[in-house]
Amino acid sequence: MIKALIFDLDNTLLRSDKSLSAYSRGVLEKCRERGIRVLAASARPERTVREFGIFDEFEAMVTLNGARVVLPGRVLLNGISERTGRTILSRLIKIPGAVVSVEMSGGIYASAPIPEWNAAVFGGFPALPEGELYKILVSDIDETDVRAAVTADTYYTPIEGGKLYQFMSREAAKWNGVREMLEAFGLAPEETAYFGDDWDDIGPVKNCGLGVAMENAIPEVKAVADAVAGHCDEDGAARYVEENIL
Repeated sequence: MIKALIFDLDNTLLRSDKSLSAYSRGVLEKCRERGIRVLAASARPERTVREFGIFDEFEAMVTLNGARVVLPGRVLLNGISERTGRTILSRLIKIPGAVVSVEMSGGIYASAPIPEWNAAVFGGFPALPEGELYKILVSDIDETDVRAAVTADTYYTPIEGGKLYQFMSREAAKWNGVREMLEAFGLAPEETAYFGDDWDDIGPVKNCGLGVAMENAIPEVKAVADAVAGHCDEDGAARYVEENIL
């Protein structure tokens, strides 16, 4: 019996234009009425989820791939230490053409303007802006250079089709965040359905009782999934829930 649903957001529960349809909202409400917990796990920071007006749809949420787990009444942090962050950044900024950014507790900062992220330009790398460091991102770089920059206590994953790479604490893998969130509610992975589409969703899709890949998911997610839902732009996740779980 499925007692909890966990949704990745971008290109999974959300349509590609970042909207949550009225139909999907209605299905989530039906789930709550039947006592099924509705949770989320995203690479996004909490602030942008709130900007979308959807944060309150969920009882709890893994944000920033697990660097920040927002639970009722408390928050779990799995950030990157300042020392480690400086080490990685000192390697990345030496790479010609690389655009580096950091997700901090105070917002996102980048070595060059990134208008779509509304990032503040910061010229002091490898020093860090004030606050907790959650994530380091870099674009316009070869993966060989990415591997050379990683440290023993961090890992990296490609996103956006390999055009962008993110560095995280090894404690901040999305699956770890999902486990922490489930433990807080006294739920087992076997009682949970997880919906996702990208590299960081592979662990949760593989390890939850029901792992569902989106039609628009990368092949690696589909390969470990128990089922495939429709396309995100057709509300595939919500339709799968209504047809197979409710």
